[in-house]
Amino acid sequence: MTHLRYSGLPAVEQAAALKTILRADPIVWKALELARGLDLPDWMVVSGAIYNSIWNSLTGKPPGYGIKDIDLFYCDGSDLSYEAEDAAIRRAAAHFVGLPLPVEVRNQARVHLWYPTRFGRICPAYRSSAEALGYFASRTHAVGVRLTVTNDIEIIAPFGLDDIFSFRITPNKVMDNRETHKTKGERAMRLWPQITVEPW
Repeated sequence: MTHLRYSGLPAVEQAAALKTILRADPIVWKALELARGLDLPDWMVVSGAIYNSIWNSLTGKPPGYGIKDIDLFYCDGSDLSYEAEDAAIRRAAAHFVGLPLPVEVRNQARVHLWYPTRFGRICPAYRSSAEALGYFASRTHAVGVRLTVTNDIEIIAPFGLDDIFSFRITPNKVMDNRETHKTKGERAMRLWPQITVEPW
């Protein structure tokens, strides 16, 4: 049960463990350095690149295992046009050349414009990248980090880190994301059998 050695610890100790794990992961650390250099407003690397990397480290899997892409959020409400976001996406594509995983860049200030068409329901207009995390289907997945100018890792985790370190996927019922929670939970259990998924 060594993979659960950080489960239930105080938040400050879990945050320190997360930072240690991410610093030791060559893919995530490089992605954070590159993202900082891109200098998008209110940016953070979120979701799978973070919690999957923790699970990989604690179960002896190699860096990058099970990670489909690097999700890079930013939030810029000054220009909600598709063209402005597309320009940021194209700039990032050139910037991240050489990283072994693709990077998906999304302006969180624009999500409410396309979300209803894609998912069949409305979502609020996010005022920050951190606010967007609060609407993830699973509380476990709501974690983001950014690298400061002093090389510290800033952690944004509205529901804390204990679910991640407990290998437990917990639903977030703020929106009707039942299917997303179920689908992502099933995929996680296939890749990391130590995972448990709490039902919706």
